[in-house]
Amino acid sequence: MDNPVIPDQPTFIDLFSGCGGLSLGLSGAGWKGLFAIERATDAFETFRANFLAEGARYPFQWPKWLEQRAHSIDDVLGRHGDELRKLRGKVDLIAGGPPCQGFSFAGKRNSSDPRNKMFQRYVSFVEIIRPKFLVLENVPGMNVAHTRRGTKTAKAGVTYYDKLNEALSELGYSVGEMILDASNYGVPQRRARLVVVGIHAELAKAMPTGYAGIFNEILQEGASQLSIYGEGSPVSAEKAISDLVVGARRSQTIEYTGFGARRGYVQLEYKGPSGSTYQRLMNQGTAPERMDSMRIAHHKEEVEARFKEILKSCKRGVNLSEEDRKRLGMLKHRTVPMAPSLPAPTLTTLPDDILHYCDPRILTVRECARLQSFPDWFVFQGKYTTGGSRRKVECPRYTQVGNAVPPLLARAIGIGVMKSLRYVEGNAKSTIGRKTLIKKTVAMAGR
Repeated sequence: MDNPVIPDQPTFIDLFSGCGGLSLGLSGAGWKGLFAIERATDAFETFRANFLAEGARYPFQWPKWLEQRAHSIDDVLGRHGDELRKLRGKVDLIAGGPPCQGFSFAGKRNSSDPRNKMFQRYVSFVEIIRPKFLVLENVPGMNVAHTRRGTKTAKAGVTYYDKLNEALSELGYSVGEMILDASNYGVPQRRARLVVVGIHAELAKAMPTGYAGIFNEILQEGASQLSIYGEGSPVSAEKAISDLVVGARRSQTIEYTGFGARRGYVQLEYKGPSGSTYQRLMNQGTAPERMDSMRIAHHKEEVEARFKEILKSCKRGVNLSEEDRKRLGMLKHRTVPMAPSLPAPTLTTLPDDILHYCDPRILTVRECARLQSFPDWFVFQGKYTTGGSRRKVECPRYTQVGNAVPPLLARAIGIGVMKSLRYVEGNAKSTIGRKTLIKKTVAMAGR
């Protein structure tokens, strides 16, 4: 994912950053991070460990006025309005992935979920800073209307995307959207996401194809990444994580001594990639002893026996049928045994939603990270899981990974926007000059 340092690097701010998947992808595409806003302490500590610690591969140019800790977006808007206004017209990109639980079809869609309105805070940031470009990532359900009795198609009602589009258009941005599947970008996972891009109106005039041109660049970069990471085909679960297989006897395991270690917990004694291009690229530059978040779940005997039966008798790559759930005495709504020859199903924040394709167990955090396209050097902080009412306030490692934007998808998006920015800058130099264009953009931003 590494890109050479680009002179005069364009800058970005990451809102609702989580553990940093979107920031990692944008940084790998050549963007320079200024700061990120994330309210969950554990997720921010992961962000800190990878972007703010000494020796970070992609260090942020963090402003002195903003403390390097977890913040809510309301807190930053309320406390630092003056500092934010000084950034008006000086930031190239605002990116973010507002909380999506209220939109997602994976859970209970709730039109009154307060997290649904977090996109309004995103708009508030845009209104103050007026960046040149915008990127917003969410689940496809953001563009499906909510009703009291369920959902309607976008044509049948006003969606949250419609509201977002209207708000950004009023601020002078040309906005477009497209549903992108991460498996088409080298990510070993079927993960459809709604990606929204916006261009400041003054810049859009210099782009004949507008946001359609950005998506065209993103699609082209996706094809390039698929060629590199998957050798032209979607990366399968087996090609992604076969080097992390434990096996029935667990003879290749050692005691787990990391965070959250307890009696009975083990991890794989990692020997290195087993051959696939994807594994080699993900593991590049990471010593075996530096592999993070490798703790294997300690299942009860009856649970492991049930998992063995699922792997033996149930269809792979899809959720268990109602018939299978009754036969196995399972009440759980979603359990998907992975198919080794296919990309993994969409990861969620619940670790027992997906079963390993050959080991009778759930995935480790590291395996989930691989399936999201996080490189092996990326470390995670905090507890592994949580439950009950704590799920509303805590963000353990499995949740951090499940909520993240896949870095390879984010990288393709970043390169698509970068190429459009460079096109606009080149056009400016050949006509009115970059400084004049920037002054004009800033002037427009102040209206």
